Amino acid sequence: MPPARPSAEPTHSGSVGAGRVTLKAVARHLGVSVATVSNAYNRPDQLSPELRARILDAAQALGYAGPDPLARSLRRGRTGVIGVVYDAPLDYAFGDPAAALFLGQVAHTIQAPGGAAPAGGPGLNLLLLACPQGPDPVHTASVDGFIVYCAAEGSDLLRAVLGRGLPTVLVDQHPVPSAALVGIEDALGAQAAAAHLAALGHTQIGVVGLELGRPGPAGSTALPTGLRGGYRTTSERLRGYRQGAPQAALFWHESRQNTPGEGERAALALLGAHPQITALLCMSDVLAEGALSAAQTLGLRVPADLSVTGFDDLPGSAALDLTTVWQPTGDKGEAVGRAMLALLRGERPEPVTLPTRLVERGSSGPAPRAK
Repeated sequence: MPPARPSAEPTHSGSVGAGRVTLKAVARHLGVSVATVSNAYNRPDQLSPELRARILDAAQALGYAGPDPLARSLRRGRTGVIGVVYDAPLDYAFGDPAAALFLGQVAHTIQAPGGAAPAGGPGLNLLLLACPQGPDPVHTASVDGFIVYCAAEGSDLLRAVLGRGLPTVLVDQHPVPSAALVGIEDALGAQAAAAHLAALGHTQIGVVGLELGRPGPAGSTALPTGLRGGYRTTSERLRGYRQGAPQAALFWHESRQNTPGEGERAALALLGAHPQITALLCMSDVLAEGALSAAQTLGLRVPADLSVTGFDDLPGSAALDLTTVWQPTGDKGEAVGRAMLALLRGERPEPVTLPTRLVERGSSGPAPRAK
């Protein structure tokens, strides 16, 4: 005969007290072992579908909410979660195509079957830790490790991550002895873009920059020099631009965020303050998209009046006919995921530096006076 469904009141005296219903109370109510009830939640393959359904029905009727995830993670010594740390608002992870591509490949890598832990098992999960106001989310996060996607050198955020002493992978950061490192050839890619414009005869070039991450020149000014600290990505690309066009006059404007709107604002400011500029080096394709809009607003033809280059080579950049620096964003995400898995296995992965290359398209051409 089919098993009796549990009544609203427990059949065993004291199985459900005034407080939270426990797994042991459910086991007593059904007359089964605590391990059997636990298996219904944690190892369902160990039970018949009928027995598991009976247990879950009883638990629901008794008001049992399931195993406490925090207590379970403490017993196992693992949470199954990796925190991705960046110092921008949460919508950055969804609005920036490069960030979305990177995070998607990290997730794919760490969730590969059997790849999460030394003993195999289900894959890991990502927890996005947006920290624009400070490192508090890092202090309280229940995670097995950290991926630092965006943090300034010497920042409180980076110190907080390293202070947790958990497996950590730094992305496009300066090396730290206690962490794994994955990055790209930022300076070489930027150098190629600047050299390309210099070879086309451009001697007055604007830089639509990412954030410095430290105090620097405000407004549209000469390119900042001697930068220490801040964001490695920005400082390395600045260094590459100088090396690629050493004879050119380079002008700078910092963007507050990596968005097309910020790119347009910065480009308009540069061209307004320095109308002699004939080319723009943009530190991302997203900023370059905004620079192209600025050129249209000003009635400038691209590339006849103004050349524009980007950095990233996003999937949509070919449609913009944008000359840009390609970086292997998906491969970088995979390398970060593999480095994290290696750290969780107790290994010490070697630093990874991925190549970049210039992709020439129709947004760059000879300087106007060279025609």
